[in-house]
Amino acid sequence: MLSTVITLAAESSEHGEPAVHPYLVGAIALGTLLLMLLALMSFGGGREHS
Repeated sequence: MLSTVITLAAESSEHGEPAVHPYLVGAIALGTLLLMLLALMSFGGGREHS
């Protein structure tokens, strides 16, 4: 599977256009991090610190 991804990435780089838009990758990463932050805040909410 990894070799297929590498092959597709190499083929798409020859055309000059990225296969996936960089802003889309950034938005997905930001969304994932925000969801993880919300999960952390909800699990730790209301507990006293020791």
